[in-house]
Formats: sequence, structure tokens, C-alpha cells
Amino acid sequence: MSLHPTLQPYADAWTHSIDAISELVQPLVEGEWNRRTPCPGWSVRDVVSHVIGLDCEMLGDPRPIHTLPRDLFHVTNEHQRYMEMQVDVRRHHTAPEMTSELEYTVIRRNRQLRNESRDPGTKVRGHLSTEVTLEESMRTHAFNVWVHEQDLRAALGRPGNLDSPGAHITRDVLLAGLPQVVADKAQAPRSSAVVLDVHGPVEFLRTIRVDIQGRGTLETAPALGPAATLTLDWETFVRLACGRVSADAVADRIKAEGDPDLAEAILRNFAVTR
Repeated sequence: MSLHPTLQPYADAWTHSIDAISELVQPLVEGEWNRRTPCPGWSVRDVVSHVIGLDCEMLGDPRPIHTLPRDLFHVTNEHQRYMEMQVDVRRHHTAPEMTSELEYTVIRRNRQLRNESRDPGTKVRGHLSTEVTLEESMRTHAFNVWVHEQDLRAALGRPGNLDSPGAHITRDVLLAGLPQVVADKAQAPRSSAVVLDVHGPVEFLRTIRVDIQGRGTLETAPALGPAATLTLDWETFVRLACGRVSADAVADRIKAEGDPDLAEAILRNFAVTR
């Protein structure tokens, strides 16, 4: 393989998750494609359409020319409109059409990855006409596909792969967004620390420190006398950080210690994905 070693973990994670998605949806009958998922406003068909669309964009395919309906209540901003285009254009596709397009797209992406020789720092097309590095694009893509695998598993009652390669990439992507949650959105006091203790298939202990200027940073060293400590399981952490559930709905799975107002503010703003 010509793939740069830095990119290999992201390719491996994508492969693991996309194979799992293919296995999940291959036997579905027509009605099961309409099942609601935890992803707001999206059915099983919509999530698979989104995954296909993401991979088509990784391949450099042109985006569909399509006008969105005006009554999509879950579409409230430009980012969501951008994402919805690949979904809505496939909303009336049949089960065989969905599985065959997914299979064909995966074949094309596997071929692309086998021939990928670009440097991780190469600039590629991102969302909404942005430019990102190839490394950032592949990391984000591995994260997205794993999260959507979990959406499908929840909808179909087929839990699994909570500790797969994509799970560990997801951990790092979500943790990178938490300093902003703690320091900016929750307005944690300056010169304070918040500890996050996550247990389950993926376990970690992290500290978010807020400095005297109010900037948040992520550290692995535990904090003495933190302003707040949140203890929760890995699956709940993912669902909260990906905006799949509110803190109130999973309050029985979260242990909060320290400043109750700060803990509540952090949990209220925990979602780091758009």
C-alpha cells in the first residue's frame, strides 16, 4: 500500500465501520429502511444516504443539483442544508438501490485508498467550499462513519463495535471539542479544572483546565480539587457529545460532583458536533 503511515489508522477505522454498516443494512426489508435513528430527523435510509454521500465527496464526485423541500424541520442552518442535499436526493430510493449504491461506492473508495499516495498535509475539498488537510479529512470521515454506524445499530437494535478502531478516533475527536464547551459555552471559572471520568469499552480520565485568560486546554494529568467532576459511561458520553440525547434524558447514567451549576452548564452544552 502507498498510503502514508499517518493516514493508515483512519483508513482502517473507515474500513471496519463501512463493512459493519454494509453487513447491517444488506438484509433489511423495505420497511426497516424507514426506522427512525437517534440522528435528528433521519431514518436508516437517510443515514446510509449520508454515508454514501460522504464517501462520494471523498472520491471528488460532483455534488447533486437538487432543491430541498421547505418543510424539513431538522434543517436549520447552512451546514445542515449542505449535509441534507445528499440525503434528500436519495429519500425515495428502494432498498436494492441503496445497498447496490453503497456496495459500489465502497468498491470505489477501497480502490482510491489502495492508490492514495498523497502527503497527509495535502489540501483537499472540505464542507461548504472549505479546504482541509487530507489527514483532517480522513480523520473526520472515520469519526463520522463510526458515529453513523452507531446510529444504525441503535435504530436496528444491533449494539456492537463500541471499542472498534473508529471508537478510539471518535474519542479523540470529541475530546478535542470539550475545552471550548467548558471554557466558552459553560463559562467555567478562570484558573479552574473540570475532570471527565469515562468508563466502559473505551475508558479514559481527562482534565480540562481553564487558564487565567479563560482559555481551555485538555490534559491527561488528573486535577486536584477540580471545580466539577463528571463520571459517565462511554456510550452515554458519545450520545451526549454527538447531540443524540439530552443530559436530562440520561441523568441516571451521569454522576456529577462539585459545582452543580457548572456541571449543569457543561452537560447542557456537551454536544460538540453540528
